[in-house]
Amino acid sequence: MKISTFGYSMKQGVKNIGRNKMFSIASIATMSACIFLFGLFYSIVMNFNYIVQKAEEGVAITVFFDEEATQEQKDNIGAQLKNEDGVLSVTYVSGDEAWAKFQKQYFQGSEEAAEGFKDDNPLANSDNYEVYMSDVSKQKDVVSFAESLDGVRKVNKSDVVAKTLTSVNKLVGYVSVAIIGILLAVSIFLISNTVTMGITVRREEIAIMKYIGAKDGFVRAPFVFEGLLIGAIGAVIPLGILYFVYEKAIHYILEKFHLLQNIIDFLPVTQVYRTLLPVGILLGVGIGFVGSFFTIRKHLKV
Repeated sequence: MKISTFGYSMKQGVKNIGRNKMFSIASIATMSACIFLFGLFYSIVMNFNYIVQKAEEGVAITVFFDEEATQEQKDNIGAQLKNEDGVLSVTYVSGDEAWAKFQKQYFQGSEEAAEGFKDDNPLANSDNYEVYMSDVSKQKDVVSFAESLDGVRKVNKSDVVAKTLTSVNKLVGYVSVAIIGILLAVSIFLISNTVTMGITVRREEIAIMKYIGAKDGFVRAPFVFEGLLIGAIGAVIPLGILYFVYEKAIHYILEKFHLLQNIIDFLPVTQVYRTLLPVGILLGVGIGFVGSFFTIRKHLKV
C-alpha cells in the first residue's frame, strides 16, 4: 500500500468514526468494558493460579527406604526422582531430622512426654525423601515410579489434596475459555454494527468509487482502519484504568486484612501486565480487525 493511500485510509477511518459518533462511542465503551472484564478476570485467574501453584509446591510425597538399603541405593533413588517429570525438588530427611519434626509437631507444649525417649530415636530407620511437586497432576505417575525403584519400602501420598487441586485447575480453565469466548463474541458483534453503519452512510460514495475503477483494497481499507482504531482505543483505556485499580485493590486488601499477608501472595501488577498489556492490546486490535474485515466482505459487493 502506498503512503498516500495509507494516509487517505487512516483519514477516512477517523472520519467514519466522527460520522457515526453514537455507534463509535457505544462500540468503544463496550469494547472497553469487555477488555476491562477480560483484564480483571485474567488478573484474578493469574493470582488464583499463582496461589494454587504455591499450594502445589507444598504438596509432597514421602519415599521411605528398605531397612537394608545402602547409602548408594538411597543416593540413586534421589537422583532418579529429581529427573522425573513433575518433580520440583527432592529433600533428604534423616532419621534424626524426622524425629525432631515429629516432636515439634506432636509434643509441642508437652516436651516432658518426649523426655521419656531420652537418646532413643524411634524413627532412626525412618529416613526418607520428601518429593515436592511442580505439577500435582503428575503425582500419581511419580508415586508409581517411586514404588518401582529398588530399595523403596513404601510411598506416602496425599491423594485428596492432589485430586482437589487438579480439579480446581481444570474448572478454572473451562470457565476462563467460556467467559473469554462470550466477551469476544459481544465485542465483534458491536464492531460489526458500527462498520455496517459506516457502510450504509457511504454506500453512494463507495458505488461511485467502484464505478471509476477503485480497487477493492482501496475501498475496504478505511473501514478496516476504523475497526482497528476502535479496537485500539477500546483496549488502551480499560488497561490503563485496570492498572491503577489492581494496585489500589491489592494495597487495600493487604492493609485491611493483615492475616492474608501470611497466607496468600498476590502477583505484583508489573508481573501481571507483562502478559496482559500486549495480549489486551492485540486482542482489542484483533477484534477490531476481524469485526470490520468480515463485515465489509458481507455487506460490500467488492
